[in-house]
Amino acid sequence: MYYHDYYQTLGVNKNANDKEIKKAYRKLARDFHPDHNPDNKTAEEKFKEINEAYEVLSDPAKRQKYDQFGAQWQQYEQAGGSMNDFWSQYAGAAGGRSQGGTYTQTIDPEMFAQLFGARNNGGSGFSSFFESLFGSGMGGAHQSSSGFNGFSNAGRAQGFPSAPQRGRDLEHDVEITLEEAFHGTTRSLQFSNGRSLNAKIPRGVKTGSKVRLSSQGEPGSSGQNGDLYLKIKVLPHHTYQRDGDNLKVNVPVDIFTALLGGKAPVSSLDKTVNLTIPAGTAGGKTIRLRGLGMPHAQNPSQRGDLLATINITLPKNLSKEEKKLWQQLRNLRTQK
Repeated sequence: MYYHDYYQTLGVNKNANDKEIKKAYRKLARDFHPDHNPDNKTAEEKFKEINEAYEVLSDPAKRQKYDQFGAQWQQYEQAGGSMNDFWSQYAGAAGGRSQGGTYTQTIDPEMFAQLFGARNNGGSGFSSFFESLFGSGMGGAHQSSSGFNGFSNAGRAQGFPSAPQRGRDLEHDVEITLEEAFHGTTRSLQFSNGRSLNAKIPRGVKTGSKVRLSSQGEPGSSGQNGDLYLKIKVLPHHTYQRDGDNLKVNVPVDIFTALLGGKAPVSSLDKTVNLTIPAGTAGGKTIRLRGLGMPHAQNPSQRGDLLATINITLPKNLSKEEKKLWQQLRNLRTQK
């Protein structure tokens, strides 16, 4: 059985903090993303391994169990956190269980490596998180009549089947552009078992919004699957600033239009309109254009507003005639 060392996958050491893990994940995810490596199976597999590793190491609870139990941390958790229950998974194959009695479990080196990781060169061997997640289980474990450095476990055999349990909910970070948040978009999700899923992200989502994909989370133990939540981050835009469902934009207006009044073009994310500039408009004034902002997530037919802030521009490289006219205008203003 091949084990994935999640720390090695992300290129960090075992004492790496959350910031270091996230930084390493983002760099690798960009480098091996399928959009950047079309028809590259090696990059696709690497991308799956990177997401698999980050899924565990970014979650403090999962990381703690992974560090403690290595390859079989999920099996330990499914046993309810009890070492006796954990070992009882393997008691049946030994043929040594008595009705209502106790048993002594002896584990051979291969089993020990599967349960706690092979300690070679100071490292640990680990299983794939999503292989466990999608049901490859513990195939290959077996019993041996000989012990391993005296390692054994004695406990009470469990004679009753466990109740069906719902799978855990999972969460995955997704980055989208402001335009994608405005129009809505889809993301193709790749699972390590080869399954893919096209997830629809609705219009109007904000940073921090969560899109729920029902029954797409961790498979249950003879029960219902958990849900998968996509946690949205909307990337900054070079033109617009978002404020709730409103959008803010700066509109350049020449000094003549600001003084005398007129029209100035302003664009929203889906159209361009002519903004009416009243005579004597000062720089920094904000004009509200209703219904030209972002769609409301709960009711996309309704939209926020576009807040257009006037930015007065001055003429440059004046000719001699233009300077003369401006001087005449200044003289007229000072004579009043």
